Amino acid sequence: MSDVKFYSGEQVPLEMHKVRMVQRVYLLPIEERARRMQTAGYNTFLLQNKDIYLDMLTDSGVNAMSENQYASMLQADDSYAGSETYYRLESVLKDMFGMEHFLPAHQGRACEHIIARLLVKPDSVAVMNYHFTTSKAHISAMGGKVEEIIIDEGLKISSDFPFKGNADIEKLREAISRLGKDKISFVRMEAGTNLIGGQPVSMGNMREVSKICRAAGIPLVYDASLLSDNLYFIKVREPEFKDVDIIDITREIGSLMDIVYFSARKLGAARGGGILTSDQNMFLKMREMIPLYEGFLTYGGMSVREMEAMSIGLRESLDMDIINQTPIFVEVLCKELLKNGIPVVTPPGGLGCHVDAKQFCSHLSQDKYPAGALAAAVYMAAGVRGMERGTLSEQRNPDGSETFANLELLRLAFPKRVFTLSQVKYVADRLVWLYNNREMIGGLEFEDEPAVLRFFFGRLKPIGNWPEKLTQQFRKDFGDSL
Repeated sequence: MSDVKFYSGEQVPLEMHKVRMVQRVYLLPIEERARRMQTAGYNTFLLQNKDIYLDMLTDSGVNAMSENQYASMLQADDSYAGSETYYRLESVLKDMFGMEHFLPAHQGRACEHIIARLLVKPDSVAVMNYHFTTSKAHISAMGGKVEEIIIDEGLKISSDFPFKGNADIEKLREAISRLGKDKISFVRMEAGTNLIGGQPVSMGNMREVSKICRAAGIPLVYDASLLSDNLYFIKVREPEFKDVDIIDITREIGSLMDIVYFSARKLGAARGGGILTSDQNMFLKMREMIPLYEGFLTYGGMSVREMEAMSIGLRESLDMDIINQTPIFVEVLCKELLKNGIPVVTPPGGLGCHVDAKQFCSHLSQDKYPAGALAAAVYMAAGVRGMERGTLSEQRNPDGSETFANLELLRLAFPKRVFTLSQVKYVADRLVWLYNNREMIGGLEFEDEPAVLRFFFGRLKPIGNWPEKLTQQFRKDFGDSL
């Protein structure tokens, strides 16, 4: 997809695909949406998909697959052991990353579980540009801790720095000096730092981090789940790579890392995951865990049909006309919101548009979960399901106190090749209305709070009767409109 300038002078993103199959969606009346939100405990994860107009919760497992992916599923070799499907997938991944060994797993967090069991010891520290919820949970479960070394620019909402996901090299050196090599379980780099707005990491930064880790003898682990967005940004924002083939960029990334893992629910637009390494010793140790926790070594808990689709999807992730859709659509929504004074993370990253709930709901303190409240309000106002990426997505400290997130964000994700431009404009319109009525949004408090990954299935309730007031104002302003 490309930006095309029309005779009117308007820049419009042009999709490089056509729609050949559609799925019906429904837009419930505002009163019914308010009831469904209450039933879901004001947690967008607990909404039923049939009640949602646009599902912008995530891009995980909900990307549109290509005709070639669907066709490939018909040739799947449905064998428990030694499936040809596995060897086709292995060949694609080895070619992409230039790494010697591949281990299958059923999704990204399964890979994180295996890697944590391999590398994390009690009281060890995993140093990373920024944590992801499940990666941190697996490290914590093994008795380890997380230390973040994101550059200062990464935590600024508004910026023009192109690679806000970069690790701070001086912070990395200081952490190694202070902790010592033996106390650091591994260094982790996440492509497209999820929790700070899908912000990319530059190749230059990865090179520096790799050099330091190899000199210190510390394993460097790369989460490639959002690799396709990161490849796009390296191509368009890092001048050195303007004319470099995407596969060559991918192979250089593989050459810098000791372990690469990914969720194919994101990378490859299928369902599954995997771990790659060229370290024989680490490979052998992880290989023992795959049959124990995932499945046999040639399916790893995945359907062979999904593995076939993944092989094609991974090849397609090296095509600029495919991987540029999400970043360009994210940019369109971000620009539309900024034009109306709505605070979003800039520069626009991958994955989705990230609305700054701290500014949007500046009247709410972080202990009232402003990003979660905004997610609930957006569903009520628009039938659009987004995801809270703030304090709700953290876990409490051992003493029961809150861990307040650095950023309070509402993520509106863009699954690849799913939404239309008119739907994007609808989202912007409803957000503008909500922003003009933002003082009506109240806070949330827990009714049922799980100890781990509470944002997935915890239940909350509103502080006061703000959902009723918001519903009444919507009906007053929009009349009979849904």
